[in-house]
Amino acid sequence: MSVFTAPLVGTFCWPELCSADAAASKKFYESLFGWEHEDHHMPEGDYSVFKMEGEGVGAIYEMQPDRKRAGVHPHWNSYVAVADADHIAEQCAFLGGKVLMQPFEAGADRMANLEDPLGARFSIFEASRQTEPIRLNEMGTLCWTELYTTDFDQAVAFYSALFGWRAEPWEGGPMPYVVFHHNEQESRIGGMLEITDEMHATKPMWEPYFQVEDADATAQQAKQMGAKVCKVFDVPKIGRIAQIADPQGAMLAVIHPESQ
Repeated sequence: MSVFTAPLVGTFCWPELCSADAAASKKFYESLFGWEHEDHHMPEGDYSVFKMEGEGVGAIYEMQPDRKRAGVHPHWNSYVAVADADHIAEQCAFLGGKVLMQPFEAGADRMANLEDPLGARFSIFEASRQTEPIRLNEMGTLCWTELYTTDFDQAVAFYSALFGWRAEPWEGGPMPYVVFHHNEQESRIGGMLEITDEMHATKPMWEPYFQVEDADATAQQAKQMGAKVCKVFDVPKIGRIAQIADPQGAMLAVIHPESQ
């Protein structure tokens, strides 16, 4: 079990679903991963925390009507823990990215929504000392986050400068791949692959991976509940992966690590 009371700065720490129908999404993910939810009522709508054994594993909120009318699709937001959200937002703009939502207070924490120079959106999270425990890197929780991009070199330059990540090529898969490492640790924190012509309408994005006991069984269950299974495949020495679009189209992946 991996429970962190204070997310490690510079690493992915929180997956958050922007749903077109939060009630339907809760039923889907709670059935798929065995999660529960706890609603927090706010003027702009409920913000619900997904939990496992009483501790947070992610969150969900319902998209505002104006965003639905604007054609925004349901999606997962990927949060990176930072020490100073205001500074990171400023750096993002300086490096050619966009600040989609300026840093704002979220309880005792501070957050902001950003976009890299190639169009992939992500969020940042500055935790307070009172941050609730977060479960990561275990069965049923976030274990990896992967960037789809149109330019390796530009993406590496941006994220290395913004978060101090170290990027290294990894050649164990079927196509060119880059692994991001935390600058002060050897642990891998995320990956990157380049969008090819075969990926059709895929746009730059960060995709969350959740660890499961059986990728094939999870994919089949998701399909039975209305999701689309895009691809199921093996990566030698890594594990079996299923890429899924949930019933509303939000992209995610599940993985059964080879070592498990």
